[in-house]
Amino acid sequence: MIEDKVLVWRFNRGEPAALCRIYEKYRDGLLKVAAALLNDRSGIEDVLHDVFVDFAQTTGRFHLRGSLKGYLAICVANRARDMNRTRQRRAAVSLDESNAYPAGADGPEHEAISRELTAKLDEAMAQLPEEQRETIILHLQGKLPFREIARLREISINTALSRYRYGLEKLRSTLNGG
Repeated sequence: MIEDKVLVWRFNRGEPAALCRIYEKYRDGLLKVAAALLNDRSGIEDVLHDVFVDFAQTTGRFHLRGSLKGYLAICVANRARDMNRTRQRRAAVSLDESNAYPAGADGPEHEAISRELTAKLDEAMAQLPEEQRETIILHLQGKLPFREIARLREISINTALSRYRYGLEKLRSTLNGG
């Protein structure tokens, strides 16, 4: 995208407004990726903060090879994976603590059903192999095309597509009680 190339050019020249615009432009999407990948929801903002602190330290030497959105999404995925590993070493993560989003205000019955479905989906996603889970989340939440996921993960597009397909099949099987 042209705007991203201009933002990176301005960012490399030390313009703080460029970094702010990049953050504002991609914040919501990156938070969704972090929320979907983290076992503990309390670290979502921390992941995004750490990624942007690291990114800010590359001022003057950052070279964009593809999409900025894709690059940042992969950084968030990597940081979330690192955080999950660190927390797993310290203590087991309770799936009950990992409600992604509060349900809407459609009444207590709707809220209870929504929470139950969210918990089941979170549990099923947690059972997927890490590569399949990340591919599904980067494609659905991060809105990255498979070609971009493959390039950023340094895998073939067929591998990215297979991880996505196998992950969805395992989710269907798990959610259907199979």
